[in-house]
Amino acid sequence: MNPLPVLVLLPITGGGLAWLAAHIRPHSARPSARDASWWTVLATLIGETLALAMVTFHHTGHAGPWLEHFSTPWIPAMGIAVRLDIDGLSLSMIWLSLVLCFLCAFLVPRQDMPGAGTFHFLFLATLTGIIGTFLATDLFLFFFFWELMLVPMFVLIAAWGHEDRQRAAMKFFIFTQGGGLIMLLAILGLVMTHFRATGVLTFDYFALSRTPLSPALSMLLMLGFFIAFAVKLPVVPVHVWLPDAHTQAPTAASVLLAGILLKTGGYGMIRFDVMLFPDAASRFLPVAMTLGVVGILYGAWMSCMQDDVKRLIAYSSISHMGFVLPGIFGGSAMGMQGAIVQMLAHGLGTGALFLIAGAIQDRLHTRDMRHIGGLWGAMPRLSGTGLFFAVASLGMPGLGNFAGEFLVLLATWHVSPVTATLAASGLILAAIYALRMVNRIFLAAPRTDLRPVRDFPARQMAIFACVMAFMVVLGLYPQPFMTFSAPSPLSVTAMPRPEGRAP
Repeated sequence: MNPLPVLVLLPITGGGLAWLAAHIRPHSARPSARDASWWTVLATLIGETLALAMVTFHHTGHAGPWLEHFSTPWIPAMGIAVRLDIDGLSLSMIWLSLVLCFLCAFLVPRQDMPGAGTFHFLFLATLTGIIGTFLATDLFLFFFFWELMLVPMFVLIAAWGHEDRQRAAMKFFIFTQGGGLIMLLAILGLVMTHFRATGVLTFDYFALSRTPLSPALSMLLMLGFFIAFAVKLPVVPVHVWLPDAHTQAPTAASVLLAGILLKTGGYGMIRFDVMLFPDAASRFLPVAMTLGVVGILYGAWMSCMQDDVKRLIAYSSISHMGFVLPGIFGGSAMGMQGAIVQMLAHGLGTGALFLIAGAIQDRLHTRDMRHIGGLWGAMPRLSGTGLFFAVASLGMPGLGNFAGEFLVLLATWHVSPVTATLAASGLILAAIYALRMVNRIFLAAPRTDLRPVRDFPARQMAIFACVMAFMVVLGLYPQPFMTFSAPSPLSVTAMPRPEGRAP
Protein backbone atom coordinates (compact mmCIF):
# COMPACT_ATOMS: atom_id res chain seq x y z
CA MET A 1 0.00 0.00 0.00
CA ASN A 2 1.34 3.41 -0.94
CA PRO A 3 1.88 5.49 2.21
CA LEU A 4 1.04 8.90 0.71
CA PRO A 5 -2.76 8.51 0.42
CA VAL A 6 -2.69 6.94 3.89
CA LEU A 7 -0.93 10.03 5.27
CA VAL A 8 -3.61 12.27 3.76
CA LEU A 9 -6.64 10.20 4.79
CA LEU A 10 -5.40 9.14 8.23
CA PRO A 11 -6.22 12.41 10.07
CA ILE A 12 -9.76 12.80 8.74
CA THR A 13 -10.42 9.10 9.43
CA GLY A 14 -9.20 9.61 12.98
CA GLY A 15 -11.43 12.67 13.19
CA GLY A 16 -14.46 10.62 12.22
CA LEU A 17 -13.62 8.04 14.88
CA ALA A 18 -13.12 10.83 17.43
CA TRP A 19 -16.57 12.16 16.60
CA LEU A 20 -18.08 8.71 17.02
CA ALA A 21 -16.22 8.16 20.29
CA ALA A 22 -17.66 11.36 21.72
CA HIS A 23 -21.25 10.72 20.62
CA ILE A 24 -21.90 6.97 20.46
CA ARG A 25 -21.91 6.14 24.15
CA PRO A 26 -24.34 4.51 26.56
CA HIS A 27 -27.39 6.63 27.32
CA SER A 28 -26.26 6.97 30.92
CA ALA A 29 -22.90 8.49 29.96
CA ARG A 30 -22.13 11.99 28.77
CA PRO A 31 -20.10 12.65 25.59
CA SER A 32 -16.46 12.77 26.60
CA ALA A 33 -13.73 15.06 25.25
CA ARG A 34 -11.20 12.61 26.68
CA ASP A 35 -12.43 9.79 24.44
CA ALA A 36 -12.23 12.01 21.35
CA SER A 37 -8.76 13.31 22.18
CA TRP A 38 -7.36 9.78 22.45
CA TRP A 39 -8.33 9.14 18.83
CA THR A 40 -6.49 12.33 17.87
CA VAL A 41 -3.42 11.16 19.78
CA LEU A 42 -3.58 7.76 18.06
CA ALA A 43 -4.00 9.21 14.56
CA THR A 44 -1.01 11.53 14.96
CA LEU A 45 1.18 8.79 16.43
CA ILE A 46 0.39 6.48 13.51
CA GLY A 47 1.16 9.30 11.09
CA GLU A 48 4.51 9.99 12.77
CA THR A 49 5.37 6.28 12.60
CA LEU A 50 4.50 6.19 8.92
CA ALA A 51 6.63 9.26 8.21
CA LEU A 52 9.57 7.72 10.07
CA ALA A 53 9.16 4.47 8.12
CA MET A 54 9.36 6.34 4.81
CA VAL A 55 12.78 7.66 5.79
CA THR A 56 14.00 4.39 7.26
CA PHE A 57 12.95 2.10 4.41
CA HIS A 58 13.39 4.48 1.49
CA HIS A 59 15.44 3.03 -1.37
CA THR A 60 17.39 5.60 -3.36
CA GLY A 61 16.69 5.29 -7.03
CA HIS A 62 13.04 4.44 -6.43
CA ALA A 63 11.99 7.95 -7.34
CA GLY A 64 15.25 9.82 -7.59
CA PRO A 65 15.51 12.59 -5.00
CA TRP A 66 11.82 12.21 -4.18
CA LEU A 67 11.02 9.68 -1.47
CA GLU A 68 7.63 8.41 -2.62
CA HIS A 69 5.13 8.97 -5.43
CA PHE A 70 1.44 8.27 -5.95
CA SER A 71 -0.67 9.10 -8.97
CA THR A 72 -4.10 8.10 -10.24
CA PRO A 73 -6.38 9.84 -12.78
CA TRP A 74 -9.07 12.09 -11.36
CA ILE A 75 -10.51 14.17 -14.24
CA PRO A 76 -8.49 12.92 -17.23
CA ALA A 77 -10.29 15.11 -19.77
CA MET A 78 -8.88 18.17 -17.98
CA GLY A 79 -5.50 16.69 -17.19
CA ILE A 80 -6.25 16.59 -13.45
CA ALA A 81 -4.85 13.73 -11.39
CA VAL A 82 -4.54 12.81 -7.73
CA ARG A 83 -0.77 13.17 -7.77
CA LEU A 84 1.20 13.14 -4.52
CA ASP A 85 4.98 13.35 -4.13
CA ILE A 86 7.12 13.70 -1.05
CA ASP A 87 10.69 14.86 -0.55
CA GLY A 88 12.66 15.96 2.48
CA LEU A 89 11.03 19.39 2.60
CA SER A 90 7.52 17.95 2.49
CA LEU A 91 8.33 15.28 5.04
CA SER A 92 9.87 17.82 7.44
CA MET A 93 6.75 19.99 7.30
CA ILE A 94 4.46 16.96 7.70
CA TRP A 95 6.49 15.75 10.68
CA LEU A 96 6.19 19.20 12.27
CA SER A 97 2.41 19.17 11.67
CA LEU A 98 1.92 15.75 13.24
CA VAL A 99 4.09 16.52 16.25
CA LEU A 100 2.26 19.77 17.00
CA CYS A 101 -1.15 18.12 16.62
CA PHE A 102 0.00 15.38 19.00
CA LEU A 103 1.07 18.03 21.51
CA CYS A 104 -2.33 19.70 21.24
CA ALA A 105 -4.22 16.45 21.77
CA PHE A 106 -2.02 15.32 24.64
CA LEU A 107 -1.34 18.58 26.47
CA VAL A 108 -4.50 20.67 26.05
CA PRO A 109 -6.88 19.97 28.98
CA ARG A 110 -9.40 17.27 28.12
CA GLN A 111 -12.27 18.39 30.26
CA ASP A 112 -15.65 17.95 28.62
CA MET A 113 -16.68 20.80 26.36
CA PRO A 114 -19.66 21.34 24.08
CA GLY A 115 -19.22 19.46 20.82
CA ALA A 116 -15.91 17.80 21.72
CA GLY A 117 -16.27 15.21 18.97
CA THR A 118 -17.00 17.84 16.34
CA PHE A 119 -14.04 19.91 17.56
CA HIS A 120 -11.62 17.01 17.10
CA PHE A 121 -13.12 16.13 13.72
CA LEU A 122 -12.62 19.69 12.45
CA PHE A 123 -9.15 19.83 14.00
CA LEU A 124 -8.06 16.69 12.15
CA ALA A 125 -9.85 17.75 8.95
CA THR A 126 -7.66 20.86 8.99
CA LEU A 127 -4.63 18.61 9.40
CA THR A 128 -5.74 16.59 6.35
CA GLY A 129 -5.80 19.79 4.28
CA ILE A 130 -2.36 20.76 5.57
CA ILE A 131 -0.76 17.38 4.79
CA GLY A 132 -2.41 17.33 1.37
CA THR A 133 -0.97 20.79 0.69
CA PHE A 134 2.53 19.53 1.49
CA LEU A 135 2.12 16.49 -0.78
CA ALA A 136 0.10 17.62 -3.81
CA THR A 137 2.03 18.00 -7.06
CA ASP A 138 -1.07 18.49 -9.20
CA LEU A 139 -1.91 22.18 -9.00
CA PHE A 140 -5.66 21.63 -8.99
CA LEU A 141 -5.28 19.16 -6.14
CA PHE A 142 -2.98 21.61 -4.35
CA PHE A 143 -5.64 24.32 -4.59
CA PHE A 144 -8.26 21.84 -3.35
CA PHE A 145 -6.24 21.07 -0.21
CA TRP A 146 -5.30 24.76 0.23
CA GLU A 147 -8.97 25.67 0.43
CA LEU A 148 -9.80 22.60 2.54
CA MET A 149 -7.73 24.05 5.40
CA LEU A 150 -9.87 27.17 5.65
CA VAL A 151 -13.39 25.98 6.40
CA PRO A 152 -12.70 23.77 9.45
CA MET A 153 -10.30 26.35 10.89
CA PHE A 154 -12.93 29.06 10.41
CA VAL A 155 -15.46 26.97 12.37
CA LEU A 156 -12.92 26.14 15.10
CA ILE A 157 -12.32 29.85 15.72
CA ALA A 158 -15.93 30.97 15.31
CA ALA A 159 -17.47 28.24 17.49
CA TRP A 160 -14.86 27.56 20.19
CA GLY A 161 -12.89 30.81 20.30
CA HIS A 162 -12.87 33.55 22.90
CA GLU A 163 -14.85 36.74 23.35
CA ASP A 164 -14.40 38.31 19.88
CA ARG A 165 -14.22 35.06 17.95
CA GLN A 166 -16.80 35.83 15.24
CA ARG A 167 -15.00 38.89 13.91
CA ALA A 168 -11.59 37.18 14.10
CA ALA A 169 -12.87 34.11 12.22
CA MET A 170 -14.47 36.23 9.49
CA LYS A 171 -11.30 38.28 9.03
CA PHE A 172 -9.21 35.10 8.79
CA PHE A 173 -11.53 33.59 6.19
CA ILE A 174 -11.83 36.70 4.00
CA PHE A 175 -8.09 37.29 3.77
CA THR A 176 -7.09 33.68 3.18
CA GLN A 177 -9.96 32.99 0.77
CA GLY A 178 -9.16 36.13 -1.19
CA GLY A 179 -5.51 35.14 -1.50
CA GLY A 180 -6.54 31.65 -2.58
CA LEU A 181 -8.72 32.97 -5.39
CA ILE A 182 -5.83 35.06 -6.72
CA MET A 183 -3.66 31.92 -6.68
CA LEU A 184 -6.35 30.04 -8.60
CA LEU A 185 -6.19 32.67 -11.36
CA ALA A 186 -2.40 32.24 -11.48
CA ILE A 187 -2.77 28.45 -11.71
CA LEU A 188 -5.25 28.76 -14.59
CA GLY A 189 -2.98 31.26 -16.33
CA LEU A 190 -0.01 28.89 -16.10
CA VAL A 191 -2.08 25.91 -17.28
CA MET A 192 -3.47 27.76 -20.30
CA THR A 193 -0.05 29.13 -21.22
CA HIS A 194 1.31 25.58 -21.14
CA PHE A 195 -1.62 24.36 -23.27
CA ARG A 196 -1.05 27.03 -25.91
CA ALA A 197 2.65 26.16 -26.07
CA THR A 198 2.37 22.34 -26.09
CA GLY A 199 -1.22 21.41 -26.86
CA VAL A 200 -1.35 19.42 -23.63
CA LEU A 201 -3.87 20.33 -20.94
CA THR A 202 -2.41 19.38 -17.59
CA PHE A 203 -2.13 20.57 -14.00
CA ASP A 204 1.00 18.47 -13.39
CA TYR A 205 3.57 20.44 -11.39
CA PHE A 206 6.58 18.94 -13.16
CA ALA A 207 5.15 19.41 -16.65
CA LEU A 208 4.12 23.00 -15.91
CA SER A 209 7.63 23.77 -14.63
CA ARG A 210 8.87 23.46 -18.24
CA THR A 211 6.36 25.99 -19.62
CA PRO A 212 8.06 28.72 -21.69
CA LEU A 213 7.17 32.10 -20.19
CA SER A 214 8.01 35.67 -21.08
CA PRO A 215 9.63 37.74 -18.30
CA ALA A 216 6.48 39.82 -17.81
CA LEU A 217 4.14 36.82 -17.67
CA SER A 218 6.50 34.93 -15.40
CA MET A 219 6.49 37.84 -12.94
CA LEU A 220 2.71 38.20 -13.13
CA LEU A 221 2.07 34.51 -12.44
CA MET A 222 4.68 34.42 -9.69
CA LEU A 223 2.98 37.36 -7.97
CA GLY A 224 -0.36 35.56 -8.13
CA PHE A 225 1.11 32.67 -6.16
CA PHE A 226 3.10 35.00 -3.91
CA ILE A 227 0.07 36.99 -2.74
CA ALA A 228 -1.71 33.84 -1.53
CA PHE A 229 1.39 32.62 0.28
CA ALA A 230 2.15 36.08 1.67
CA VAL A 231 -1.30 36.22 3.30
CA LYS A 232 -0.66 32.89 5.01
CA LEU A 233 2.98 33.51 6.03
CA PRO A 234 1.96 36.38 6.81
CA VAL A 235 3.73 39.31 5.18
CA VAL A 236 3.07 42.94 6.14
CA PRO A 237 0.68 44.53 5.08
CA VAL A 238 -1.56 41.48 4.46
CA HIS A 239 -0.99 40.27 8.04
CA VAL A 240 -3.92 42.00 9.72
CA TRP A 241 -5.98 38.81 10.14
CA LEU A 242 -3.30 37.09 12.21
CA PRO A 243 -3.25 38.87 15.63
CA ASP A 244 -7.02 38.59 16.10
CA ALA A 245 -7.21 35.00 14.82
CA HIS A 246 -4.37 33.81 17.06
CA THR A 247 -5.69 35.65 20.09
CA GLN A 248 -9.34 34.59 19.76
CA ALA A 249 -8.75 30.98 18.68
CA PRO A 250 -8.89 28.18 21.26
CA THR A 251 -5.48 26.93 22.35
CA ALA A 252 -5.30 23.96 19.98
CA ALA A 253 -6.33 26.10 17.00
CA SER A 254 -3.78 28.78 17.96
CA VAL A 255 -1.04 26.14 17.88
CA LEU A 256 -2.32 24.86 14.53
CA LEU A 257 -2.38 28.39 13.09
CA ALA A 258 1.01 29.56 14.31
CA GLY A 259 2.86 26.27 14.17
CA ILE A 260 1.61 24.84 10.88
CA LEU A 261 -0.67 27.05 8.76
CA LEU A 262 1.92 29.81 8.58
CA LYS A 263 4.43 27.25 7.28
CA THR A 264 2.23 26.45 4.30
CA GLY A 265 2.98 29.99 3.13
CA GLY A 266 6.74 29.48 3.36
CA TYR A 267 6.47 26.04 1.78
CA GLY A 268 4.44 27.44 -1.11
CA MET A 269 7.00 30.18 -1.76
CA ILE A 270 9.75 27.57 -1.98
CA ARG A 271 7.88 24.97 -4.01
CA PHE A 272 6.04 27.30 -6.40
CA ASP A 273 7.37 30.86 -6.45
CA VAL A 274 11.09 30.06 -6.43
CA MET A 275 11.09 26.69 -8.20
CA LEU A 276 8.46 27.35 -10.89
CA PHE A 277 9.52 30.95 -11.60
CA PRO A 278 13.24 31.19 -10.71
CA ASP A 279 13.97 34.20 -12.96
CA ALA A 280 11.00 36.18 -11.67
CA ALA A 281 11.88 35.24 -8.09
CA SER A 282 15.44 36.53 -8.55
CA ARG A 283 14.11 39.83 -9.92
CA PHE A 284 11.70 40.01 -6.98
CA LEU A 285 14.57 39.76 -4.47
CA PRO A 286 14.75 43.48 -3.48
CA VAL A 287 11.00 43.60 -2.80
CA ALA A 288 11.10 40.32 -0.84
CA MET A 289 13.98 41.53 1.31
CA THR A 290 12.25 44.84 1.99
CA LEU A 291 9.01 43.11 2.98
CA GLY A 292 10.96 40.69 5.19
CA VAL A 293 12.74 43.47 7.07
CA VAL A 294 9.50 45.44 7.48
CA GLY A 295 7.84 42.33 8.93
CA ILE A 296 10.74 41.65 11.30
CA LEU A 297 10.81 45.18 12.72
CA TYR A 298 7.05 45.79 12.71
CA GLY A 299 6.21 42.45 14.38
CA ALA A 300 8.89 42.91 17.03
CA TRP A 301 7.86 46.51 17.75
CA MET A 302 4.19 45.59 18.08
CA SER A 303 5.12 42.69 20.38
CA CYS A 304 6.79 45.17 22.73
CA MET A 305 3.48 47.08 22.96
CA GLN A 306 1.23 44.18 23.99
CA ASP A 307 -0.28 43.30 27.37
CA ASP A 308 -2.23 40.27 26.09
CA VAL A 309 0.21 37.34 26.11
CA LYS A 310 -1.40 35.57 23.15
CA ARG A 311 -1.38 38.77 21.11
CA LEU A 312 2.30 39.25 21.97
CA ILE A 313 3.12 35.74 20.71
CA ALA A 314 1.04 36.39 17.58
CA TYR A 315 2.95 39.55 16.66
CA SER A 316 6.24 37.81 17.42
CA SER A 317 5.28 35.24 14.78
CA ILE A 318 5.09 38.02 12.17
CA SER A 319 8.59 39.07 13.19
CA HIS A 320 10.12 35.58 13.18
CA MET A 321 8.49 34.59 9.89
CA GLY A 322 9.90 37.78 8.37
CA PHE A 323 13.29 36.04 8.30
CA VAL A 324 11.84 33.44 5.95
CA LEU A 325 11.37 35.88 3.03
CA PRO A 326 15.02 36.93 2.48
CA GLY A 327 16.11 33.35 3.11
CA ILE A 328 13.82 31.94 0.42
CA PHE A 329 14.30 34.63 -2.22
CA GLY A 330 17.99 35.32 -1.53
CA GLY A 331 19.14 32.85 -4.18
CA SER A 332 21.57 30.90 -1.99
CA ALA A 333 21.41 27.40 -0.55
CA MET A 334 22.47 28.79 2.82
CA GLY A 335 19.56 31.22 2.98
CA MET A 336 17.08 28.54 1.90
CA GLN A 337 18.37 26.15 4.56
CA GLY A 338 18.16 28.89 7.17
CA ALA A 339 14.55 29.66 6.21
CA ILE A 340 13.58 25.98 6.56
CA VAL A 341 15.33 25.63 9.93
CA GLN A 342 13.60 28.83 11.06
CA MET A 343 10.21 27.42 10.07
CA LEU A 344 10.85 24.21 12.02
CA ALA A 345 12.14 26.03 15.11
CA HIS A 346 9.39 28.65 15.03
CA GLY A 347 6.70 25.99 14.66
CA LEU A 348 7.85 24.11 17.74
CA GLY A 349 8.78 27.13 19.85
CA THR A 350 5.72 29.26 19.14
CA GLY A 351 3.44 26.23 19.38
CA ALA A 352 4.84 25.54 22.84
CA LEU A 353 4.37 29.19 23.87
CA PHE A 354 0.72 29.10 22.82
CA LEU A 355 0.24 25.89 24.83
CA ILE A 356 1.76 27.60 27.87
CA ALA A 357 -0.38 30.73 27.34
CA GLY A 358 -3.45 28.50 27.07
CA ALA A 359 -2.52 26.70 30.30
CA ILE A 360 -2.19 30.05 32.09
CA GLN A 361 -5.56 31.22 30.77
CA ASP A 362 -7.23 27.96 31.83
CA ARG A 363 -5.87 28.31 35.35
CA LEU A 364 -6.11 32.09 35.92
CA HIS A 365 -8.89 33.00 33.44
CA THR A 366 -6.92 35.92 32.00
CA ARG A 367 -4.43 36.61 29.21
CA ASP A 368 -3.54 40.07 30.50
CA MET A 369 0.06 40.09 31.76
CA ARG A 370 -0.79 42.99 34.09
CA HIS A 371 -3.13 40.68 36.01
CA ILE A 372 -1.06 37.51 36.01
CA GLY A 373 1.85 38.42 38.27
CA GLY A 374 4.82 36.22 39.14
CA LEU A 375 4.01 32.53 38.74
CA TRP A 376 7.40 31.04 39.50
CA GLY A 377 6.62 30.20 43.10
CA ALA A 378 3.19 28.75 42.36
CA MET A 379 4.02 26.95 39.08
CA PRO A 380 7.78 26.39 38.77
CA ARG A 381 7.47 23.73 36.05
CA LEU A 382 5.26 25.85 33.82
CA SER A 383 7.44 28.90 34.50
CA GLY A 384 10.68 27.08 33.70
CA THR A 385 9.22 25.76 30.47
CA GLY A 386 7.93 29.21 29.50
CA LEU A 387 11.34 30.72 30.26
CA PHE A 388 13.06 28.20 27.96
CA PHE A 389 10.80 28.86 24.97
CA ALA A 390 10.82 32.63 25.53
CA VAL A 391 14.63 32.57 25.48
CA ALA A 392 14.50 30.42 22.33
CA SER A 393 12.23 32.96 20.62
CA LEU A 394 14.70 35.81 21.23
CA GLY A 395 17.39 33.86 19.34
CA MET A 396 19.61 32.49 22.09
CA PRO A 397 22.69 30.77 20.59
CA GLY A 398 22.50 27.01 20.90
CA LEU A 399 18.77 26.83 20.20
CA GLY A 400 16.93 26.26 16.92
CA ASN A 401 15.75 29.84 16.26
CA PHE A 402 19.31 31.13 16.41
CA ALA A 403 20.53 28.61 13.84
CA GLY A 404 17.83 29.58 11.35
CA GLU A 405 18.13 33.31 11.86
CA PHE A 406 21.94 33.25 11.76
CA LEU A 407 21.99 31.37 8.45
CA VAL A 408 19.46 33.78 6.93
CA LEU A 409 21.36 36.84 8.15
CA LEU A 410 24.69 35.47 6.88
CA ALA A 411 23.21 34.73 3.46
CA THR A 412 21.53 38.15 3.37
CA TRP A 413 24.79 39.90 4.25
CA HIS A 414 26.37 38.66 1.02
CA VAL A 415 23.51 40.24 -0.94
CA SER A 416 22.83 43.42 1.07
CA PRO A 417 24.72 44.30 4.28
CA VAL A 418 22.24 47.10 4.99
CA THR A 419 19.28 44.71 4.85
CA ALA A 420 21.08 42.21 7.08
CA THR A 421 21.89 44.94 9.62
CA LEU A 422 18.28 46.12 9.75
CA ALA A 423 17.03 42.54 10.11
CA ALA A 424 19.52 41.87 12.92
CA SER A 425 18.25 44.92 14.79
CA GLY A 426 14.93 43.11 15.10
CA LEU A 427 16.67 40.63 17.41
CA ILE A 428 17.27 43.48 19.88
CA LEU A 429 13.54 44.14 20.00
CA ALA A 430 12.98 40.38 20.32
CA ALA A 431 15.08 40.36 23.48
CA ILE A 432 13.03 43.25 24.86
CA TYR A 433 9.59 41.71 24.36
CA ALA A 434 10.65 38.18 25.32
CA LEU A 435 12.34 39.23 28.55
CA ARG A 436 9.51 41.63 29.34
CA MET A 437 7.07 38.74 29.01
CA VAL A 438 9.22 36.52 31.23
CA ASN A 439 9.50 39.18 33.90
CA ARG A 440 5.81 40.12 33.96
CA ILE A 441 4.45 36.56 33.95
CA PHE A 442 7.01 34.48 35.79
CA LEU A 443 9.52 36.61 37.73
CA ALA A 444 7.47 39.56 38.98
CA ALA A 445 6.16 39.74 42.53
CA PRO A 446 3.35 37.16 42.91
CA ARG A 447 -0.22 38.33 43.20
CA THR A 448 -1.48 38.41 46.75
CA ASP A 449 -4.90 37.14 45.68
CA LEU A 450 -3.53 34.24 43.62
CA ARG A 451 -5.45 31.13 44.57
CA PRO A 452 -3.70 27.72 44.53
CA VAL A 453 -3.19 26.59 40.94
CA ARG A 454 -2.06 23.29 39.49
CA ASP A 455 1.39 23.14 37.93
CA PHE A 456 2.28 21.03 34.88
CA PRO A 457 2.08 17.35 35.83
CA ALA A 458 5.08 15.09 35.24
CA ARG A 459 3.74 13.51 32.04
CA GLN A 460 3.22 16.92 30.43
CA MET A 461 6.72 17.97 31.48
CA ALA A 462 8.11 14.82 29.85
CA ILE A 463 6.52 15.79 26.53
CA PHE A 464 7.75 19.38 26.78
CA ALA A 465 11.22 18.08 27.67
CA CYS A 466 11.35 16.15 24.39
CA VAL A 467 10.49 19.31 22.45
CA MET A 468 13.10 21.27 24.40
CA ALA A 469 15.72 18.62 23.67
CA PHE A 470 14.96 18.79 19.95
CA MET A 471 15.28 22.59 20.00
CA VAL A 472 18.75 22.18 21.53
CA VAL A 473 19.77 19.56 18.95
CA LEU A 474 18.45 21.77 16.13
CA GLY A 475 20.47 24.67 17.49
CA LEU A 476 23.73 22.81 18.15
CA TYR A 477 23.77 20.39 15.22
CA PRO A 478 21.41 21.60 12.46
CA GLN A 479 23.34 20.08 9.54
CA PRO A 480 21.37 16.78 9.29
CA PHE A 481 18.07 18.68 9.23
CA MET A 482 19.43 21.18 6.69
CA THR A 483 20.58 18.40 4.39
CA PHE A 484 17.45 16.28 4.68
CA SER A 485 14.88 19.07 4.35
CA ALA A 486 16.38 20.68 1.24
CA PRO A 487 13.77 20.84 -1.56
CA SER A 488 14.29 18.29 -4.31
CA PRO A 489 15.07 19.56 -7.82
CA LEU A 490 12.43 19.82 -10.49
CA SER A 491 13.63 16.73 -12.32
CA VAL A 492 10.61 14.54 -12.75
CA THR A 493 10.34 11.36 -10.75
CA ALA A 494 10.67 8.02 -12.45
CA MET A 495 6.93 7.33 -12.25
CA PRO A 496 4.57 8.08 -15.14
CA ARG A 497 2.70 11.36 -15.04
CA PRO A 498 -0.85 11.25 -16.35
CA GLU A 499 -1.51 14.09 -18.74
CA GLY A 500 -4.78 14.94 -20.40
CA ARG A 501 -5.15 16.31 -23.88
CA ALA A 502 -7.79 18.84 -24.65
CA PRO A 503 -10.97 17.25 -25.95
